[in-house]
Amino acid sequence: MTRALIVAAVLVVMGLLKLPVESDLAARHRAEHFRGIEFNLDLREKLGQLGFMAALSGFRSIVADALFIQAHAAWEDTEWGRMLLLFRHITTLQPRVLLFWDTAAWHMAWNASVAAMNDANEPRQALRVKAQREYFALGKDFLERGIKNNPDRPELYEALARLYKEKYKDHERAGEYYAKAATLPEAAPWDRRFSAYELSYCEGREREAYERLRSLYDEGEKERLPTLIKRMKFLEDKLGLPQEQRIIETEPPKR
Repeated sequence: MTRALIVAAVLVVMGLLKLPVESDLAARHRAEHFRGIEFNLDLREKLGQLGFMAALSGFRSIVADALFIQAHAAWEDTEWGRMLLLFRHITTLQPRVLLFWDTAAWHMAWNASVAAMNDANEPRQALRVKAQREYFALGKDFLERGIKNNPDRPELYEALARLYKEKYKDHERAGEYYAKAATLPEAAPWDRRFSAYELSYCEGREREAYERLRSLYDEGEKERLPTLIKRMKFLEDKLGLPQEQRIIETEPPKR
């Protein structure tokens, strides 16, 4: 009975000692925008004991950079599965580094998807298409989780918009993410314009798209770019606008 009481007392004391440490670690993670990030056993197995301890001891950037070099080597060797695992660990270690999320998504949705579609070892097109779309989804997942950890930065919203536009051919979603990027303080000047361009390709939303393009056009010469004018003229024809409501500029001659 005495031994059991001693063990219980030791456990209680250890628990009390751990509380401030765990609380401090949780606070640091929140301050650094760790959302949905977990230092788990899988990461420990991958990094090894020394690497895992280094990651917890404030050397996450060094460990992440070392893994990034390994991921680059995996890309050169077209080891897509290994590269995927490495990037998952890299982004776990450094969730506030946009380069890691963006590069991971690019490798998955562009490089690996193209390799899957052109895989000479898989004669069935249906399976190649399936693999391709799985890589699209992996790229999208990296960007969505990157945005979750970096909601205040426009670059990953822009990357996700490009993915929807170029890989999914989903102009509506592409426009939504360009629009979200445009609301952020560090947004690029073209985000609003690209959002309106994408909307102009959406069936049934021509009127809304035209009004947004017209609003940009009315801001002055800096917004009156060839693509904007071309999309406006396309929508004017599709909407059947009377001549007096149309813009009077002509498109510059093609070179």
